[in-house]
Amino acid sequence: MLTDTETRLLGVMMMVIMLGMGASLTFKDFAIALRKPAGVGIGLITTYVLTPMVGYLLATALKLPPAYAVGLILMACLPGGTTSNIFNYFSKGVLSLSILMTIVSTLFAVLLVPLALKLFSSGIEGEWQIPPGNVAQVLVVLLVPTVIGMLLRKWNANVGAVLEMLGGLLGIVVIVFLIVSWVPRNFGLLATTPAEVYIGAIGLGLVGFLVGYAFARLVRQDKRRSRTIALETGIQNGPLGVLIVLLTFEGTRQQEVLLIPVLYSLFIVLTSSVVTIWFRRITLREEEARDNAKIGAVTAA
Repeated sequence: MLTDTETRLLGVMMMVIMLGMGASLTFKDFAIALRKPAGVGIGLITTYVLTPMVGYLLATALKLPPAYAVGLILMACLPGGTTSNIFNYFSKGVLSLSILMTIVSTLFAVLLVPLALKLFSSGIEGEWQIPPGNVAQVLVVLLVPTVIGMLLRKWNANVGAVLEMLGGLLGIVVIVFLIVSWVPRNFGLLATTPAEVYIGAIGLGLVGFLVGYAFARLVRQDKRRSRTIALETGIQNGPLGVLIVLLTFEGTRQQEVLLIPVLYSLFIVLTSSVVTIWFRRITLREEEARDNAKIGAVTAA
């Protein structure tokens, strides 16, 4: 499904993305994160409880075959990344909360991704399950460039800022790369793919947005913070999911499991862009209403 050259390039791109994520963090961020239990709790629950539940329920409701179900649940169990930070930036969300949730999901990924994956895919029969050890190994390897990025940020803040932006943008570039290189070559496969597979791949992000927003409102976050949490909940690390599948399966089995992670990666940019524009307009209207209210109060005085 992906050529050897594309697979190697994807691996390099993922390392650069994680380097950028590391460059967005400082060692003080960890202390700050621990001092904000609400943000930490929200990040852990949305990333490793709510989203995996959405993936599992979608796979069950759509009665997906084992290969597709594994691909969908894998994507649901993965953390977000700097891409979600970029979408939150353009949506005028609470960027500090977005980054905090990214930090939390990254910190706990090595432990909680394998655990969530094992828990929610345990009912799938056959040799389709992704060994938790494989996921942990990939994450450990990717933590190396993350730490390097943090050290570079500590050494020079300007270098860190450039790497941070580069990593986030590259996350989008990777998805565009998949579209340009993969879609034309696999058009026949896409044309014959069952509708429920598309519903699962697209629905994971869309339902994730809804669940994230509803949960945020439930725990009494304001509307702007809730929109931020919605984007963080719905956007998973698609390139990471693709890489894990490529390193775990081979041949036809690999192609079948890989289909939903690739489709998710293709569609999440489109759905996130639409949601981002919508959220941005809402925030701008709220800001305009607050400004008008201030002007009215001054005039009345």
